[in-house]
This record gives sequence, structure tokens and C-alpha cells, in this order.
Amino acid sequence: MSTHTLSVLVEDKPGVLARIAGLFSRRGFNIDSLAVGRTEHPGISRMTIVVSVEGLPLEQVTKQLNKLVEVVKIVELETGDAVERQLLLVKVRADASSRSQVLDAVQLFRAKVVDVAPDAVTIQLAGNTGKVNDFLAVVEPFGIRELVQSGVIGIGRGSRSITEKTLRPVPVPVA
Repeated sequence: MSTHTLSVLVEDKPGVLARIAGLFSRRGFNIDSLAVGRTEHPGISRMTIVVSVEGLPLEQVTKQLNKLVEVVKIVELETGDAVERQLLLVKVRADASSRSQVLDAVQLFRAKVVDVAPDAVTIQLAGNTGKVNDFLAVVEPFGIRELVQSGVIGIGRGSRSITEKTLRPVPVPVA
């Protein structure tokens, strides 16, 4: 099995997320990561879906997604041709004896401490999946009390945009 990241432009309407997630579910695919947010075009949202599948079934799902009225465009983000990030918030045990080591890890990974308690620190880290996993491996021995991760978001490298030929440009107000 291989991991695929799909960037899906959809109309911002109620029920679209459920229909798309249901399509993957009916095919027996588990969505590893799902993030949805607005785009630069009013009424259009971008869904970033990470799924582990074999190549051919993914093609079938992509064709079925394209048949949905609310789907505007689908692009698979290739690892080398895209910038992918996710956000991590993790609460790590950090008593007086281990706090300096935890803070060293924070500095090494260019993370940020966002909350401090006498026996724990809450850390924010943004990065690709590898960086997030590496950071978790470093702080796990101290004890992870709580963890939350956003889904992966991604965008293609370079100046091209998947929306530039698909959607009309949004007028920029003149100040």
C-alpha cells in the first residue's frame, strides 16, 4: 500500500464533506488525514485528504469523486512537488529534573512552548509528517500527557495554482 495526498476543490455547501468521506468509506479505505478550509475563492473550499491505498482503486475513487456535482477539481500532490504541513500540540511531562531536556528538544525542532505548568509544558510544532513524527519520538520518553494533531495540508510548489484555470479570479479591492 502507498500513501496518497489528494487536494480536492469543492463547493462550500452543507453535506459535501459527508458525501466525500462516505465515498472513501464505501470503498473500504481509511482516511489517514483530512483537513478542510476556505480558499482564496469565496464559496470554494479545499479538502486535503491523505489515504493509504493501492494505485488502481485510488483511480476509481478519484473518478467517482469527479462525478460529484460539488467537486470542482482533484489533484494528487506528489511528495517532492508539494509543500505539506501539519500542526501538533503536545503536552509533555516536564518536572524540574527533565524540563531543560524538553526545552532543548523544543529548540532543536524549532517548536514553541505555548503553555507552562509546574509539571508539564505544552508545545506547538508545525512541520511535515516526518518532522512531527521525529519530534514525538524525542519527547515520548519524557511522557506525553495529551496530544492533538491537525490533518495534513498541502499546496503544490512553484507559481502554478490548481485554481488559476479552474476558477475565475477574485477581484482585489482597490484601496
